[in-house]
Amino acid sequence: MTIQDTARPVEAALPPMPWVLIAATCLATFAITASGVTRAPFLIDMARDLDVGLALIANLFGLTSIAWGLASFGSGVGSDRLGRRPFLVGAPIALALTLTGVANGQSFLEVAVWATLSGGCSGLFTGVSLAEVAGRVVDRQRGRALGWVMAGQSLTLLVGVPLAAWIGASVGWRGVNLCVAALAVISAVAMFATTRSVARKSAGSAGTAPGPRPLLRTAFSATVIRLLCSVIAERICFGLAAVYYATFMLQTYDITLAALALPLAIFAAGNILGTILGGQLGDRAKNRMLTFALALLASGAVGLVLFGWQASVMVSVGFGFAYMFFTALSRPSLMAALANVPAEVRGTVMGLNSTAASAGWLGAAALGGWVLATVGFAGFGPLAAVLAVIGAILALSGPRR
Repeated sequence: MTIQDTARPVEAALPPMPWVLIAATCLATFAITASGVTRAPFLIDMARDLDVGLALIANLFGLTSIAWGLASFGSGVGSDRLGRRPFLVGAPIALALTLTGVANGQSFLEVAVWATLSGGCSGLFTGVSLAEVAGRVVDRQRGRALGWVMAGQSLTLLVGVPLAAWIGASVGWRGVNLCVAALAVISAVAMFATTRSVARKSAGSAGTAPGPRPLLRTAFSATVIRLLCSVIAERICFGLAAVYYATFMLQTYDITLAALALPLAIFAAGNILGTILGGQLGDRAKNRMLTFALALLASGAVGLVLFGWQASVMVSVGFGFAYMFFTALSRPSLMAALANVPAEVRGTVMGLNSTAASAGWLGAAALGGWVLATVGFAGFGPLAAVLAVIGAILALSGPRR
């Protein structure tokens, strides 16, 4: 797999981007991500309705993440053998069914089972969708294409969660799950339409006959494993802020939930802007891994200031924006590098990427909770900086090819 790319071709020589497929995948990614994170505003209501403690309801995120990671690997391998389209269309439909089960669950056990299954259905889609989009574009377009797809995740934080809270005020958490289920069905229709329109254009694409047996030795090469470790480090850095930033602001400045809305919107905007610009930068840089490393190191440096210097609300909001911007800026370059593998194993590798990302989220929750209990938020900055250095070293080490 190429780590340092050759000189990029001129823009005029690049083929047109498959914008319709990218838009459909972005919509589906929004729905997939919304299936989990839109639960956040309703934890208290769910605990009261199901007659359990708040901590038990919060554990649903962990169950979802584990199922998501395991399913991502399985679907990645399966898509390399069976084709992408069954997963791209079937996963959102299955997700809609599981979310309907969540909405109708009458006990915590029922809701937990359906929520775990919904995480698995989400995992069936994520890695395969990245592999499909990456396979539709040339290498020097992958940063932008994958950046736009990942923007669907960022939009969930900026738009999806506030919209879910607003809708939930009228229909409750059960109604919100049904709304997301409907969105998942719409996204399945969009994926069906867009993959069908290009299914006959290239071998190994969605809907075509399976290609050669995947070369698993290539999928589990030393380079891929090293970059997957970088994914884990980057996702922990991202997750430390994504999971704990709201609590950090509430405890540090004693502000109200209403006053927290604007800081969270600015925080999410940094993520969206970084993802989009990161895709542009990743396609123009001669060395994607250097681009990833520098952006991740910048996020680690900002993290030291964010969690170590609380001058005012506006200062922390500004550094929160910068932290998310640099972390998101690094990711498209890393994803484009991981996608630069033979088409026969691209689904497997991108599925492993989603599995590594899930491990990073779990690591962020576990490490963040331990640091918060032992040191406090002051320990978050050094932790983020160390992880950024580890991720950068992993990305830059090893052979160039």
